[in-house]
Amino acid sequence: MSSDRANQEADAQPFDGIRVVEFGQFVAVPFAAQLLAEGGAEVIKIESLEGDPTRRLAQLAPMESRIYLSRNRGKRSLPLHLRHERAPQIIDALLGRADVALMNFRPGLAAQFGLDAETLRAKYPRLIVASVTPFGRYGPDAGLAGMDIVVQARSGLMVANGRQGDGRPLSGDPVSADYMAAMSLAFGIASALFRRANTGQGAEVHASLMQAAMTLNNNQMLRVESADGPVHDESRQELADMRSRGATYSEQRMAQPSARARIMADIYFRTYTTSDGWLAVACGSTRLRAAFSLAIGLEDEYTGDDPNHHAEHYEHLREAAEAIMQSRPTDEWEALLAEAGVPASRVLMPFEILDDPQAAANDMLYDLDHPQIGPVRLLAPPVALDEHGFQQPQATKPFASETRPILVELGFVESEIDQFVESGVTRDSIE
Repeated sequence: MSSDRANQEADAQPFDGIRVVEFGQFVAVPFAAQLLAEGGAEVIKIESLEGDPTRRLAQLAPMESRIYLSRNRGKRSLPLHLRHERAPQIIDALLGRADVALMNFRPGLAAQFGLDAETLRAKYPRLIVASVTPFGRYGPDAGLAGMDIVVQARSGLMVANGRQGDGRPLSGDPVSADYMAAMSLAFGIASALFRRANTGQGAEVHASLMQAAMTLNNNQMLRVESADGPVHDESRQELADMRSRGATYSEQRMAQPSARARIMADIYFRTYTTSDGWLAVACGSTRLRAAFSLAIGLEDEYTGDDPNHHAEHYEHLREAAEAIMQSRPTDEWEALLAEAGVPASRVLMPFEILDDPQAAANDMLYDLDHPQIGPVRLLAPPVALDEHGFQQPQATKPFASETRPILVELGFVESEIDQFVESGVTRDSIE
Protein backbone atom coordinates (compact mmCIF):
# COMPACT_ATOMS: atom_id res chain seq x y z
CA MET A 1 0.00 0.00 0.00
CA SER A 2 1.37 3.42 -0.94
CA SER A 3 1.98 5.99 1.79
CA ASP A 4 -0.56 8.37 0.17
CA ARG A 5 -3.26 5.74 0.23
CA ALA A 6 -2.38 4.81 3.80
CA ASN A 7 -2.67 8.45 4.85
CA GLN A 8 -6.03 8.81 3.10
CA GLU A 9 -7.37 5.73 4.87
CA ALA A 10 -6.05 7.01 8.22
CA ASP A 11 -7.84 10.32 7.65
CA ALA A 12 -11.15 8.66 6.70
CA GLN A 13 -14.01 9.23 9.09
CA PRO A 14 -15.70 6.13 10.54
CA PHE A 15 -19.23 7.13 9.48
CA ASP A 16 -18.43 8.46 6.00
CA GLY A 17 -21.37 7.70 3.71
CA ILE A 18 -23.76 6.92 6.58
CA ARG A 19 -27.07 8.76 6.40
CA VAL A 20 -28.94 9.48 9.62
CA VAL A 21 -32.44 10.85 10.09
CA GLU A 22 -32.96 12.27 13.57
CA PHE A 23 -36.42 12.60 15.09
CA GLY A 24 -35.11 13.97 18.35
CA GLN A 25 -35.34 16.87 20.73
CA PHE A 26 -33.86 17.99 24.05
CA VAL A 27 -30.67 15.99 24.86
CA ALA A 28 -30.06 12.26 24.39
CA VAL A 29 -30.94 11.68 20.75
CA PRO A 30 -29.67 15.07 19.48
CA PHE A 31 -26.32 14.54 21.20
CA ALA A 32 -26.02 10.97 19.91
CA ALA A 33 -26.68 12.30 16.39
CA GLN A 34 -24.06 15.02 16.87
CA LEU A 35 -21.51 12.35 17.82
CA LEU A 36 -22.28 10.52 14.57
CA ALA A 37 -21.98 13.78 12.62
CA GLU A 38 -18.58 14.40 14.21
CA GLY A 39 -17.59 11.01 12.81
CA GLY A 40 -18.62 11.95 9.27
CA ALA A 41 -22.28 10.91 9.08
CA GLU A 42 -24.77 13.04 7.16
CA VAL A 43 -27.45 13.89 9.73
CA ILE A 44 -30.80 15.40 8.80
CA LYS A 45 -32.60 16.62 11.90
CA ILE A 46 -36.37 16.63 11.68
CA GLU A 47 -37.84 19.52 13.66
CA SER A 48 -41.39 20.68 14.25
CA LEU A 49 -42.57 23.69 12.26
CA GLU A 50 -41.82 25.76 15.39
CA GLY A 51 -38.33 24.27 15.69
CA ASP A 52 -36.70 22.20 18.40
CA PRO A 53 -37.91 23.56 21.79
CA THR A 54 -34.33 24.33 22.85
CA ARG A 55 -33.98 26.86 20.01
CA ARG A 56 -36.17 29.27 21.95
CA LEU A 57 -34.43 28.99 25.33
CA ALA A 58 -32.61 32.31 25.91
CA GLN A 59 -32.17 33.06 22.20
CA LEU A 60 -28.90 34.76 21.23
CA ALA A 61 -30.16 35.31 17.69
CA PRO A 62 -33.49 34.35 16.07
CA MET A 63 -34.02 30.61 16.71
CA GLU A 64 -30.44 30.20 17.96
CA SER A 65 -29.58 29.42 21.58
CA ARG A 66 -26.55 28.11 23.42
CA ILE A 67 -28.53 25.01 24.45
CA TYR A 68 -29.45 24.18 20.85
CA LEU A 69 -25.89 24.82 19.70
CA SER A 70 -24.44 22.54 22.39
CA ARG A 71 -25.89 19.35 20.86
CA ASN A 72 -26.96 20.06 17.27
CA ARG A 73 -23.79 20.91 15.39
CA GLY A 74 -22.80 19.34 12.10
CA LYS A 75 -26.39 18.62 11.06
CA ARG A 76 -28.89 19.72 8.45
CA SER A 77 -32.37 20.70 9.59
CA LEU A 78 -35.73 19.99 7.98
CA PRO A 79 -38.97 21.35 9.52
CA LEU A 80 -41.76 18.79 9.20
CA HIS A 81 -45.32 18.55 10.51
CA LEU A 82 -45.38 14.84 11.36
CA ARG A 83 -49.18 14.68 11.71
CA HIS A 84 -49.77 16.22 8.29
CA GLU A 85 -51.31 13.90 5.71
CA ARG A 86 -48.43 14.58 3.31
CA ALA A 87 -45.67 13.97 5.85
CA PRO A 88 -45.36 10.21 5.06
CA GLN A 89 -44.38 11.08 1.50
CA ILE A 90 -41.35 13.01 2.73
CA ILE A 91 -40.53 10.57 5.53
CA ASP A 92 -40.54 7.66 3.06
CA ALA A 93 -38.11 9.54 0.80
CA LEU A 94 -35.84 10.21 3.79
CA LEU A 95 -35.86 6.72 5.27
CA GLY A 96 -35.68 4.98 1.90
CA ARG A 97 -32.09 6.14 1.56
CA ALA A 98 -31.15 6.27 5.28
CA ASP A 99 -28.94 3.95 7.29
CA VAL A 100 -30.08 5.07 10.76
CA ALA A 101 -33.30 6.50 12.19
CA LEU A 102 -32.93 8.08 15.63
CA MET A 103 -35.85 9.01 17.89
CA ASN A 104 -36.90 9.84 21.43
CA PHE A 105 -40.66 10.31 21.13
CA ARG A 106 -42.68 10.06 24.31
CA PRO A 107 -43.91 6.48 24.90
CA GLY A 108 -46.46 5.37 22.29
CA LEU A 109 -46.05 8.34 19.95
CA ALA A 110 -43.70 6.68 17.44
CA ALA A 111 -46.34 4.06 16.67
CA GLN A 112 -48.91 6.80 15.99
CA PHE A 113 -46.58 8.20 13.32
CA GLY A 114 -45.74 4.76 11.91
CA LEU A 115 -42.16 5.25 13.12
CA ASP A 116 -41.99 2.38 15.60
CA ALA A 117 -39.17 -0.13 15.11
CA GLU A 118 -41.44 -3.00 14.04
CA THR A 119 -43.04 -0.97 11.25
CA LEU A 120 -39.79 0.58 10.03
CA ARG A 121 -37.77 -2.62 10.04
CA ALA A 122 -40.43 -4.42 8.03
CA LYS A 123 -40.38 -1.64 5.45
CA TYR A 124 -36.62 -0.95 5.42
CA PRO A 125 -34.74 -4.18 6.29
CA ARG A 126 -31.29 -2.55 6.31
CA LEU A 127 -32.36 0.38 8.50
CA ILE A 128 -31.00 0.69 12.04
CA VAL A 129 -33.78 2.05 14.26
CA ALA A 130 -32.34 3.60 17.43
CA SER A 131 -34.43 4.99 20.24
CA VAL A 132 -34.29 6.31 23.79
CA THR A 133 -37.07 5.89 26.35
CA PRO A 134 -37.23 7.18 29.92
CA PHE A 135 -37.73 3.88 31.76
CA GLY A 136 -37.29 1.14 29.15
CA ARG A 137 -39.72 -0.51 26.75
CA TYR A 138 -41.39 -2.93 29.16
CA GLY A 139 -42.77 -3.09 32.68
CA PRO A 140 -45.22 -1.02 34.74
CA ASP A 141 -43.43 2.30 34.12
CA ALA A 142 -42.78 1.86 30.39
CA GLY A 143 -45.58 4.23 29.43
CA LEU A 144 -44.57 7.03 31.76
CA ALA A 145 -43.07 10.28 30.55
CA GLY A 146 -39.73 11.19 32.05
CA MET A 147 -36.72 13.46 31.73
CA ASP A 148 -33.29 13.48 33.32
CA ILE A 149 -34.17 14.92 36.72
CA VAL A 150 -37.11 12.50 37.08
CA VAL A 151 -34.98 9.51 36.12
CA GLN A 152 -32.13 10.59 38.41
CA ALA A 153 -34.65 10.54 41.25
CA ARG A 154 -36.18 7.18 40.25
CA SER A 155 -32.84 5.42 39.73
CA GLY A 156 -31.11 6.47 42.96
CA LEU A 157 -28.49 8.50 41.07
CA MET A 158 -29.66 11.77 42.63
CA VAL A 159 -28.98 10.46 46.14
CA ALA A 160 -25.69 8.86 45.06
CA ASN A 161 -24.47 12.19 43.67
CA GLY A 162 -24.91 13.65 47.16
CA ARG A 163 -26.14 17.13 46.34
CA GLN A 164 -28.71 18.51 48.79
CA GLY A 165 -30.17 21.79 49.98
CA ASP A 166 -33.06 23.00 52.10
CA GLY A 167 -33.35 19.51 53.53
CA ARG A 168 -34.03 17.77 50.22
CA PRO A 169 -32.07 16.01 47.47
CA LEU A 170 -31.10 18.18 44.51
CA SER A 171 -30.25 17.39 40.91
CA GLY A 172 -26.99 18.75 39.57
CA ASP A 173 -27.01 21.02 36.53
CA PRO A 174 -25.47 18.39 34.18
CA VAL A 175 -28.17 16.14 32.77
CA SER A 176 -25.86 13.19 33.23
CA ALA A 177 -28.36 10.38 32.55
CA ASP A 178 -29.25 12.01 29.23
CA TYR A 179 -25.63 12.25 28.12
CA MET A 180 -24.81 8.72 29.25
CA ALA A 181 -27.82 7.47 27.28
CA ALA A 182 -26.54 9.38 24.23
CA MET A 183 -23.09 7.80 24.49
CA SER A 184 -24.63 4.34 24.97
CA LEU A 185 -26.92 4.84 21.99
CA ALA A 186 -24.05 5.98 19.75
CA PHE A 187 -22.05 2.89 20.77
CA GLY A 188 -25.06 0.70 20.00
CA ILE A 189 -25.49 2.28 16.56
CA ALA A 190 -21.81 1.80 15.74
CA SER A 191 -22.11 -1.84 16.83
CA ALA A 192 -25.21 -2.34 14.65
CA LEU A 193 -23.48 -0.80 11.64
CA PHE A 194 -20.48 -3.08 12.18
CA ARG A 195 -22.74 -6.12 12.34
CA ARG A 196 -24.73 -5.00 9.29
CA ALA A 197 -21.51 -4.90 7.27
CA ASN A 198 -21.29 -8.67 7.80
CA THR A 199 -24.97 -9.65 7.72
CA GLY A 200 -26.66 -7.01 5.58
CA GLN A 201 -29.43 -6.76 8.17
CA GLY A 202 -30.63 -3.72 10.07
CA ALA A 203 -31.28 -3.71 13.79
CA GLU A 204 -33.18 -2.15 16.65
CA VAL A 205 -30.99 -0.29 19.15
CA HIS A 206 -32.41 0.96 22.40
CA ALA A 207 -31.13 2.84 25.44
CA SER A 208 -33.08 4.10 28.42
CA LEU A 209 -32.37 7.05 30.67
CA MET A 210 -32.99 4.79 33.66
CA GLN A 211 -30.33 2.26 32.72
CA ALA A 212 -27.95 5.06 31.79
CA ALA A 213 -28.40 6.53 35.28
CA MET A 214 -27.86 3.10 36.81
CA THR A 215 -24.68 2.69 34.75
CA LEU A 216 -23.36 5.95 36.15
CA ASN A 217 -24.11 4.54 39.60
CA ASN A 218 -22.38 1.27 38.71
CA ASN A 219 -20.37 0.93 41.95
CA GLN A 220 -23.57 0.59 43.94
CA MET A 221 -25.45 -1.56 41.42
CA LEU A 222 -24.21 -4.85 42.86
CA ARG A 223 -25.42 -7.04 45.68
CA VAL A 224 -23.59 -10.05 47.07
CA GLU A 225 -26.48 -11.87 48.68
CA SER A 226 -24.44 -13.57 51.41
CA ALA A 227 -22.86 -10.30 52.51
CA ASP A 228 -25.28 -7.59 51.43
CA GLY A 229 -28.68 -9.28 51.49
CA PRO A 230 -29.26 -9.01 55.26
CA VAL A 231 -27.84 -5.47 55.29
CA HIS A 232 -30.19 -4.35 52.51
CA ASP A 233 -33.17 -5.96 54.24
CA GLU A 234 -32.33 -4.14 57.45
CA SER A 235 -31.77 -0.86 55.62
CA ARG A 236 -35.11 -1.11 53.80
CA GLN A 237 -36.90 -1.58 57.11
CA GLU A 238 -34.96 1.27 58.68
CA LEU A 239 -35.87 3.57 55.79
CA ALA A 240 -39.53 2.60 56.05
CA ASP A 241 -39.51 3.41 59.77
CA MET A 242 -37.74 6.73 59.14
CA ARG A 243 -40.20 7.75 56.44
CA SER A 244 -43.19 6.87 58.61
CA ARG A 245 -41.95 9.20 61.36
CA GLY A 246 -40.90 11.98 58.98
CA ALA A 247 -37.13 11.71 59.34
CA THR A 248 -35.06 14.30 57.48
CA TYR A 249 -33.45 13.57 54.14
CA SER A 250 -29.98 13.74 55.72
CA GLU A 251 -30.96 11.09 58.25
CA GLN A 252 -32.40 8.85 55.56
CA ARG A 253 -29.35 9.28 53.33
CA MET A 254 -27.04 8.20 56.14
CA ALA A 255 -29.08 5.02 56.54
CA GLN A 256 -28.34 3.78 53.03
CA PRO A 257 -25.69 1.06 52.76
CA SER A 258 -22.50 2.01 50.91
CA ALA A 259 -19.96 -0.10 49.07
CA ARG A 260 -17.20 2.33 50.06
CA ALA A 261 -15.46 1.92 53.41
CA ARG A 262 -16.42 4.78 55.72
CA ILE A 263 -12.85 5.83 56.34
CA MET A 264 -12.30 6.29 52.61
CA ALA A 265 -15.02 8.93 52.55
CA ASP A 266 -13.79 10.41 55.82
CA ILE A 267 -10.10 10.74 54.94
CA TYR A 268 -8.76 9.21 51.75
CA PHE A 269 -11.41 9.69 49.06
CA ARG A 270 -13.00 13.09 49.53
CA THR A 271 -12.71 16.86 49.19
CA TYR A 272 -10.89 19.01 51.74
CA THR A 273 -11.10 22.68 52.62
CA THR A 274 -7.72 24.34 52.19
CA SER A 275 -6.69 27.81 53.34
CA ASP A 276 -7.95 29.32 50.05
CA GLY A 277 -10.31 26.81 48.45
CA TRP A 278 -10.99 23.09 48.14
CA LEU A 279 -9.00 20.05 47.06
CA ALA A 280 -10.17 16.58 46.00
CA VAL A 281 -7.99 13.56 46.82
CA ALA A 282 -8.39 9.95 45.72
CA CYS A 283 -6.36 7.28 47.51
CA GLY A 284 -7.81 4.01 46.30
CA SER A 285 -5.01 1.72 47.47
CA THR A 286 -2.92 1.03 50.52
CA ARG A 287 0.13 2.52 48.79
CA LEU A 288 -1.69 5.74 48.01
CA ARG A 289 -3.09 6.03 51.52
CA ALA A 290 0.42 5.67 52.91
CA ALA A 291 1.79 8.21 50.40
CA PHE A 292 -0.92 10.73 51.26
CA SER A 293 -0.39 10.33 55.00
CA LEU A 294 3.37 10.77 54.64
CA ALA A 295 3.01 13.78 52.32
CA ILE A 296 0.74 15.79 54.63
CA GLY A 297 2.26 14.59 57.90
CA LEU A 298 -0.70 12.50 59.05
CA GLU A 299 0.15 9.68 61.44
CA ASP A 300 -1.92 6.64 60.44
CA GLU A 301 -0.34 3.44 61.68
CA TYR A 302 -3.13 1.33 60.19
CA THR A 303 -2.82 2.22 56.48
CA GLY A 304 -1.94 -1.39 55.62
CA ASP A 305 -4.72 -2.98 57.68
CA ASP A 306 -8.42 -3.43 57.11
CA PRO A 307 -9.63 0.10 57.95
CA ASN A 308 -13.01 -1.18 59.15
CA HIS A 309 -11.26 -2.70 62.16
CA HIS A 310 -10.16 0.72 63.42
CA ALA A 311 -13.29 2.88 63.10
CA GLU A 312 -12.72 4.86 66.30
CA HIS A 313 -9.14 5.64 65.31
CA TYR A 314 -10.27 7.04 61.95
CA GLU A 315 -12.98 9.17 63.50
CA HIS A 316 -10.28 11.08 65.39
CA LEU A 317 -7.92 11.03 62.43
CA ARG A 318 -10.48 12.77 60.21
CA GLU A 319 -10.39 15.88 62.39
CA ALA A 320 -6.58 15.89 62.31
CA ALA A 321 -6.51 15.54 58.51
CA GLU A 322 -9.01 18.38 58.04
CA ALA A 323 -6.97 20.69 60.30
CA ILE A 324 -3.76 19.89 58.39
CA MET A 325 -5.34 20.52 54.98
CA GLN A 326 -6.73 23.89 56.08
CA SER A 327 -3.25 25.06 57.05
CA ARG A 328 -1.90 25.58 53.52
CA PRO A 329 -3.17 26.92 50.16
CA THR A 330 -4.46 24.68 47.40
CA ASP A 331 -1.56 25.12 44.97
CA GLU A 332 0.97 24.04 47.60
CA TRP A 333 -1.02 20.88 48.33
CA GLU A 334 -1.37 20.15 44.62
CA ALA A 335 2.38 20.37 44.09
CA LEU A 336 3.19 18.32 47.18
CA LEU A 337 0.72 15.55 46.40
CA ALA A 338 1.71 15.44 42.73
CA GLU A 339 5.31 14.85 43.80
CA ALA A 340 4.10 12.03 46.05
CA GLY A 341 2.10 10.48 43.19
CA VAL A 342 -1.26 11.03 44.90
CA PRO A 343 -4.21 11.92 42.62
CA ALA A 344 -5.43 15.35 43.69
CA SER A 345 -6.94 18.46 42.15
CA ARG A 346 -8.36 21.81 43.12
CA VAL A 347 -12.10 22.26 42.69
CA LEU A 348 -12.88 24.51 39.71
CA MET A 349 -16.08 26.13 38.57
CA PRO A 350 -17.35 24.79 35.22
CA PHE A 351 -16.77 28.01 33.28
CA GLU A 352 -13.12 28.07 34.36
CA ILE A 353 -12.44 24.96 32.26
CA LEU A 354 -13.14 26.97 29.10
CA ASP A 355 -9.78 28.68 29.67
CA ASP A 356 -7.95 25.72 31.19
CA PRO A 357 -4.47 25.14 29.73
CA GLN A 358 -4.73 21.36 30.09
CA ALA A 359 -7.95 21.30 28.09
CA ALA A 360 -6.36 23.56 25.46
CA ALA A 361 -3.22 21.40 25.19
CA ASN A 362 -5.36 18.37 24.35
CA ASP A 363 -7.79 20.12 21.96
CA MET A 364 -10.74 19.39 24.24
CA LEU A 365 -12.32 22.68 23.14
CA TYR A 366 -12.51 24.57 19.88
CA ASP A 367 -13.61 27.99 18.68
CA LEU A 368 -16.41 28.36 16.15
CA ASP A 369 -17.27 31.59 14.36
CA HIS A 370 -21.06 31.38 14.33
CA PRO A 371 -22.52 33.44 11.45
CA GLN A 372 -25.30 34.88 13.63
CA ILE A 373 -23.94 34.78 17.17
CA GLY A 374 -20.21 35.39 16.64
CA PRO A 375 -17.30 33.57 18.32
CA VAL A 376 -18.33 30.54 20.40
CA ARG A 377 -16.07 28.22 22.40
CA LEU A 378 -17.34 24.64 22.39
CA LEU A 379 -16.50 21.12 23.42
CA ALA A 380 -14.57 19.15 20.84
CA PRO A 381 -15.57 15.56 20.00
CA PRO A 382 -15.13 13.44 23.14
CA VAL A 383 -13.11 10.72 21.39
CA ALA A 384 -10.15 10.79 19.00
CA LEU A 385 -9.60 8.42 16.06
CA ASP A 386 -6.20 9.01 14.51
CA GLU A 387 -5.95 12.67 13.55
CA HIS A 388 -9.14 13.36 11.62
CA GLY A 389 -11.53 10.48 12.37
CA PHE A 390 -13.76 12.74 14.44
CA GLN A 391 -13.87 16.39 13.43
CA GLN A 392 -15.09 19.59 15.03
CA PRO A 393 -18.56 20.24 13.60
CA GLN A 394 -19.90 23.57 12.45
CA ALA A 395 -23.19 25.13 13.47
CA THR A 396 -26.37 23.95 11.81
CA LYS A 397 -27.51 26.51 9.25
CA PRO A 398 -30.37 28.88 10.12
CA PHE A 399 -33.72 27.24 10.80
CA ALA A 400 -35.69 26.30 7.65
CA SER A 401 -32.92 27.56 5.34
CA GLU A 402 -32.11 24.07 3.99
CA THR A 403 -35.63 22.84 3.38
CA ARG A 404 -35.58 23.24 -0.39
CA PRO A 405 -32.05 21.86 -0.99
CA ILE A 406 -32.84 18.77 1.11
CA LEU A 407 -36.13 18.10 -0.65
CA VAL A 408 -34.47 18.50 -4.06
CA GLU A 409 -31.85 15.93 -3.05
CA LEU A 410 -34.70 13.58 -2.05
CA GLY A 411 -36.01 13.77 -5.62
CA PHE A 412 -38.84 16.30 -5.30
CA VAL A 413 -39.24 18.97 -7.98
CA GLU A 414 -39.81 22.64 -7.25
CA SER A 415 -43.55 22.49 -7.92
CA GLU A 416 -43.92 19.66 -5.39
CA ILE A 417 -41.86 21.59 -2.85
CA ASP A 418 -44.05 24.65 -3.37
CA GLN A 419 -47.07 22.50 -2.60
CA PHE A 420 -45.43 21.10 0.53
CA VAL A 421 -44.75 24.62 1.81
CA GLU A 422 -48.21 25.90 0.88
CA SER A 423 -49.95 22.93 2.52
CA GLY A 424 -48.08 23.45 5.78
CA VAL A 425 -46.26 20.11 5.92
CA THR A 426 -42.95 22.01 5.95
CA ARG A 427 -41.62 25.56 5.79
CA ASP A 428 -38.74 27.21 3.96
CA SER A 429 -38.24 30.38 5.98
CA ILE A 430 -38.18 31.51 9.58
CA GLU A 431 -41.09 33.95 9.07
